[in-house]
Amino acid sequence: MAGAIIENMSTKKLCIVGGILLIFQVISFLVGGLIAPRPTIGLQYLATKCVDVRKHHQKSKWFMPWGPNQCEKKIQDFSEAMKQQIEANDIVFATHIPHQNWEMSSWFQFLLVVLQFEIEFQIDNKIDDDAVVTLNVSLGYRDDRVSEWTEMAHSVENRKLNCNFSSPKTHDNQGQLYDCDLLPFMELGSVSHKYYLINVRLPVNEKKNINMKIGKFKNVQMVSIHQNGGFTRVWFAMKTFLTPSILIIMIWYWRRITMMTRPPVLLEKVIFALGISMTFINIPVEWFSIGFDWTWMLLFGDIRQGIFYATLLSFWIIFCGEHLMDQNERNRLTVYLKQIVPIGFGSFCLFIFDLCERGVQLTNPFYSIWATDVGTELAMAFIIVAGICACLYFFFLCFMVFQVFRNISGKRCSLPAMSKARRLHYEGLIFRFKFLMLVTLTCAAMTIIFFIISQVHDGNWKWGEYTIEVNSAFFTGIYGMWNLYVFAIMFLYAPSHKCYSNSDQSNGDLGINGGEELQLTTTITHADGPTEIYKLAGKEAQE
Repeated sequence: MAGAIIENMSTKKLCIVGGILLIFQVISFLVGGLIAPRPTIGLQYLATKCVDVRKHHQKSKWFMPWGPNQCEKKIQDFSEAMKQQIEANDIVFATHIPHQNWEMSSWFQFLLVVLQFEIEFQIDNKIDDDAVVTLNVSLGYRDDRVSEWTEMAHSVENRKLNCNFSSPKTHDNQGQLYDCDLLPFMELGSVSHKYYLINVRLPVNEKKNINMKIGKFKNVQMVSIHQNGGFTRVWFAMKTFLTPSILIIMIWYWRRITMMTRPPVLLEKVIFALGISMTFINIPVEWFSIGFDWTWMLLFGDIRQGIFYATLLSFWIIFCGEHLMDQNERNRLTVYLKQIVPIGFGSFCLFIFDLCERGVQLTNPFYSIWATDVGTELAMAFIIVAGICACLYFFFLCFMVFQVFRNISGKRCSLPAMSKARRLHYEGLIFRFKFLMLVTLTCAAMTIIFFIISQVHDGNWKWGEYTIEVNSAFFTGIYGMWNLYVFAIMFLYAPSHKCYSNSDQSNGDLGINGGEELQLTTTITHADGPTEIYKLAGKEAQE
């Protein structure tokens, strides 16, 4: 009889394997916490108010905030513009990314920009409750300081203002600033150029009610967020190291499966699919983004994560279900359609949601689903529903694990009738299986816990002389944890090379006599599967 490695490997060797995996898990957290810098960097910019002195604006022109080719005329505030009779349509807010004497790099991976308006309170120029700002925006790029700017994108966008004024709205408080929310502005899926220039106009048209009753603008600030180049190098190194590890164990696992005389069962196929999805997310195609302008990498990364998590959630359902059902129901994918179809539907909905924003941003980086009330409500609904479904799934998984434990424990009533060696053998198998299930729940819980910590505590922890980057540790630690988990599942559930004949089983180390061997044969030979626990669980459910 051949079983899985988790059943046939000695306790000492299993402890060694578990210790090695635990060491790699600790290393994956330390790599992010001690070696990698924080994942992202935010830089703040104050847009320069340039004046377009041309009489006609039909031909596009780029306005630089500084440098030898900076705009010819600048103003400090709009009061100065009124004194000089400069119209609002002639004012261009110019922002150069990055700051002077810096340059962008492909290692930054993405560029996210948000807007912050500084609006003064004026009695005769209040902000309407449904005020909408219309922006005429242009984005240009170049790779040196002397070349002409090349237009990357141009669009007319609307953003709804959400501003509060805490002080009494009286004459004494005129000039104080509103407290306005940050507004999504732009997102690039790659940073393939060294310099970027943003020109923003606030066109005014009284007949069309464009940019009317939006208050008195004082300044336009922008905050750019991009991935830290140092973190990118650490992340790429981890993916490059983990890809061959998972690929080799996956090939080794399937080779052992195909060497068996029986065809693979559903559980073994799902484990192999889990390995494929992990390999797919590991493949470091991001290296090509250093040399190529692949703006779709963010969308592609989301798709890879979605495929992995959908496969992982389906694997847990099938893994627990196969240890609950009898032989007539198990080993059939159709039995799990009620659970798998909602997982697939939810993943498809998240994919459509991602396409609605990052898919459109491939052609218009200024587009944002959060820019409209309908888009904001739809996005919030997706997030809330996804969070509720994740919590319900976790509780449902805990319930299934409890049922599996109860099902397996029910077999303990027959253990006292066996010989001592045989009883200890099966008690050891049950303990190993339960321990693996608890590790599974721990991995899922740690993912949720560390995600919450990273959202609540954005920064670092001091530990003596060392500084631990919490967010970096979360990314590298959780990523390493799921790789180690998939590695462990494929290794432990691979068929063992140890095979025992009937005579070996009745007279060997297990101390099984002929009557007990007959009982074992009656129990499991009709329910062929990857492990003895798998077979015993099926028999218990059937009884």
